[in-house]
Amino acid sequence: MPRRAAPSRQPPSVPDEALGRASKSQLKRDATQLQKLGVELAAMPASRLAALNLPASLADALAELERTRSHEGRRRQLQFVGKLMRQVDAQPLQEAVALWKLGGAVDALQLHEAELWRERLLADDNVFTDFAARFPLVDLQQLRALVRQARAQAKAEDLPGQAPRQGRAFRELFRSLRAAMHGGSASPGPDDIPDEASDGQHLHVNRSLAHE
Repeated sequence: MPRRAAPSRQPPSVPDEALGRASKSQLKRDATQLQKLGVELAAMPASRLAALNLPASLADALAELERTRSHEGRRRQLQFVGKLMRQVDAQPLQEAVALWKLGGAVDALQLHEAELWRERLLADDNVFTDFAARFPLVDLQQLRALVRQARAQAKAEDLPGQAPRQGRAFRELFRSLRAAMHGGSASPGPDDIPDEASDGQHLHVNRSLAHE
């Protein structure tokens, strides 16, 4: 009686990770991270982006991504950006984005601190001593004059219970405080102060700011 052939056996499958290959799920996660990094790069100021010396194809793709507004168009462009991102070292780009975000957070905190000092100075003359001790380069004579002007403008507006929200002295006071806090130079100038600051509203660290 002839013997029956033994059924063929397939060798056991070996996971990609065991062979040193990235799994499909890992590749997908990597692609998503690169696309996210691309979005953050596209949001950076042009001067900062130019300093990264990106390949021309990637720089053009990022600029196009920033210009694209339709959902489907952005989806396709983002996929293209992710593809190009695989050809560059992502680590220095991630570090550049992190530094940019940190600068925005620090500046927002400084704006908020200047706003708080302004409110305190407008409310209490004793705060002049505290501010001068903290920032000795301040011109106290000029600062006192600006505070008097801002108070006078607030009184003229007849807004009981509210901080002064209009008038050049109010904006100049903010600029002067910023200058003292920065050792004599202020940025932005009186006409460039964000609306939130000139209106006396609180600024938040998570506000997106683009800084050169």
